[in-house]
Amino acid sequence: MEAILISVYYGFHEAEVHSELNLETNPTHYETTLNQEARFVNDEVREFMTNYIMKLQGKDLLDFLQDNAGLFLSSTLLINTTERFNIEKVSKTRYSTIINLHQINDIREINTFFATINERLPYGGTFVGCFEALQQRKKRILGGKNKLFRVIIYLRDFFIFRILPKLNLTRELYFWITAGKGRALSIAEVFGRAYFCGFEIAHEIQIGGLSYFIARKKKEPLRIESAHYSFLLALERIGKNKELFKVYKIRTMYPYSSYLQGYVFQKNNLREGGKFQHDFRITTLGHFLRRYWLDELPMLANLLKGNMKLVGVRPLSKQYFSLYSEDLQQQRVRHKPGLLPPFYADMPKSLEEIQASEKKYLDACENQGLFFTDLQYLATILFNILFKKVRSK
Repeated sequence: MEAILISVYYGFHEAEVHSELNLETNPTHYETTLNQEARFVNDEVREFMTNYIMKLQGKDLLDFLQDNAGLFLSSTLLINTTERFNIEKVSKTRYSTIINLHQINDIREINTFFATINERLPYGGTFVGCFEALQQRKKRILGGKNKLFRVIIYLRDFFIFRILPKLNLTRELYFWITAGKGRALSIAEVFGRAYFCGFEIAHEIQIGGLSYFIARKKKEPLRIESAHYSFLLALERIGKNKELFKVYKIRTMYPYSSYLQGYVFQKNNLREGGKFQHDFRITTLGHFLRRYWLDELPMLANLLKGNMKLVGVRPLSKQYFSLYSEDLQQQRVRHKPGLLPPFYADMPKSLEEIQASEKKYLDACENQGLFFTDLQYLATILFNILFKKVRSK
């Protein structure tokens, strides 16, 4: 019990704080600082670059870089490095495109590396990178003969590269063992780090067991010091009277996923229930925790603190809140959000239906009284959960 209580206390004390950011992925204006006088490199350099890329990944990568990254232009820098020092030697805005052919998995300080590239590029400049994503890593390890041996290797890999770096007590041990090389990275984490460092993802493709991406510089890197691996999150939400407060939840997404809200919304839009379609940011364990509301157990702390009540509209981030009608926004902030939203009483499917469901609940609170309305909704929600087997998605 002492160990459990200490872990819970430590979790809340070290909860990763997520603040809402402007995550628009379609900027209306770029500074026109790109090199307008770029010319093609000479034949000798072109041949060297072609042979180097062909040996590394073959014609598919060569064609991809030619078609999307201006490979043979003098304004393009082609490198293969994990060292920030090699980027720092590059003059600022000398190149409009930087292509790094070394896997990001081997870079220890990824954010610092990305930020250094950002500083060397003009606004609108292009960064091309590559990495081995989790599914590609799993396929590589488990593929082939001797399945039992490969499963053992995969479990060892999972423990060292997925568990150790995410725990505060073992993170330093992980870096001592691996020196930061061969890191297991999800697509969500790499893309989230790119957005964190001022880029936006413009294109992605898989070639030869690796994921390649093209990112464009949109703004300066963020300067937030956070491990982004805590098992507990403190999410910034809008409460009564528009006061921002922290909602505690168990992590169900890969690290840095919060910086991809705009990207995921633009790419996948919303599905039934008002959540993102095909949200690649959610982990396998995260899907299970969300299905049975286990990720929301820490929100009981918000109930005890008094910034939430048992039944009420769902606490929303600024981005989700902005999708609501202005009238409903004003009505929402007159009430405390709740742990059990009217969603589970009406089971709406679209964003419009969700807004109609919440408005019906709030109208009832204001016209019939808060206590009896909450009691009625609580009974309906519990009936749907216990007997109709309603689950979170």
